[in-house]
Amino acid sequence: MKEGIHPNYREVLFRDMSNGFEFVTRSTIQTKETAEKDGKSYPLAKIEVSSESHSFYTGQQKIMDTAGRVEKFRQKFGNRAGKVPA
Repeated sequence: MKEGIHPNYREVLFRDMSNGFEFVTRSTIQTKETAEKDGKSYPLAKIEVSSESHSFYTGQQKIMDTAGRVEKFRQKFGNRAGKVPA
């Protein structure tokens, strides 16, 4: 690889701001803050959603009522929508 054209790939501490969950991974993200974890200083990236707070991973995901949406569409547009001559 050519020198001086690639971003700095280093370990970065990501902190979920909704619940304080932290994890360290390698990234090229540019940060201005630093934080310590396990006695080592890392660049800090603050995030709003992680696997610890996302509703899909926590099991709190809402299931949408698709049958109700289809009926509402049919009431609004009737049989005009979707008819294709065979």
